[in-house]
Amino acid sequence: MLRRRVGHDYESRRIYLITLTVEGRRPLLGRLVGQPEAEDGDPHAPHIELTELGERVRDCWLNTSRIYPQISVLALQVMPDHLHGILFVREQLDRHLGQVIKGFKTGCNKAYRELGFARAKSTEAQSTERQSTESTEAASTEAATLSQQSRRQSQQQSLPTAQPSCQQAEASGYAATVSQSSSLTVQKRDRSLDDRQHGQLWAIGYNDHILSGAGELERWKQYLRDNPRRLAIRRAHADYFRVCFGITIGKQTYAAIGNRFLLQYPRKAQVQLTRSLTEAQIQEKVDDFLSLARSGVVLVSPAISKGEQLVMRAVLDAHLPLIFLSPWGFNSYSRPGHQFYEACAAGRFLILAPWPHENRRMPLTRAMCLALNSMVEEIVSK
Repeated sequence: MLRRRVGHDYESRRIYLITLTVEGRRPLLGRLVGQPEAEDGDPHAPHIELTELGERVRDCWLNTSRIYPQISVLALQVMPDHLHGILFVREQLDRHLGQVIKGFKTGCNKAYRELGFARAKSTEAQSTERQSTESTEAASTEAATLSQQSRRQSQQQSLPTAQPSCQQAEASGYAATVSQSSSLTVQKRDRSLDDRQHGQLWAIGYNDHILSGAGELERWKQYLRDNPRRLAIRRAHADYFRVCFGITIGKQTYAAIGNRFLLQYPRKAQVQLTRSLTEAQIQEKVDDFLSLARSGVVLVSPAISKGEQLVMRAVLDAHLPLIFLSPWGFNSYSRPGHQFYEACAAGRFLILAPWPHENRRMPLTRAMCLALNSMVEEIVSK
């Protein structure tokens, strides 16, 4: 999730959605207040009350435009343990966007230290670092001794009567190896000794999405606005929003989000509509599947064709149960799309992902579609 897009010019004019997480996912930036069922505009609607550190982080983000006039801040949502922000690079930058993010992190870390959150390295880390230093010094001393011996041997070898021995050659080669190793140790610090959990606010790296289509910017802004409500819903119905891995059905293993008990319903039906159907035929199929769902049948669909997608939307709008096979895999922090939150919270929805998570969504192939339909058949038959 932290990789940059290969081949993209991160100094060019584009709009970016940036996500940063607090090191160790510590809720240092604020706390969630409000009720998930309260409407927007209601004082009890879910929102984040920022801590003093959260306010300093917000100010650092909003200050980006002052430091870099080529960049406009379009939106920001500070959450207890992470941040989402939208930046518009209006003019060509003279540096990689990553350098801008690095500067923002530096400003936040200054506030983090000033407010007393940063701590000294742990005793264990100090002990490990001390042992490493002592080992490096010992290796350097040994290398110097062997190098000195090697020089003396080299001088002896320059005499007409001197003949190099095997022991001398081995010592010389070992000295060169140790000397090179010591040089590398000095040039490249061992970052594994860093106690980042106590010394830094942000986790290493950041995630970015690059605006690519019409309407995407408004969806991003809505996503940021809805973030507190989605968090409130997840906390109220934690089990339905927890990613579960290793669910085996027949020959396939899935990751799942939602109500897994839907798999145990005795009556399930596959939703499969060909692309050749007319609008009238699709509507007839939608009505038929709605009747099935109202009779207690759980529908199972990969929602590939237009008709299948319309059935899925109609079922969700009617507050009826549905199992959706998603071609896009999950990681531990995956969440259902915002359009599925209400159905997940009510226990009416289950998403099954048969394939591993990928940072970028790849286009569906015919082979993938056929595989998904076969999986649906297997789920319905169980």
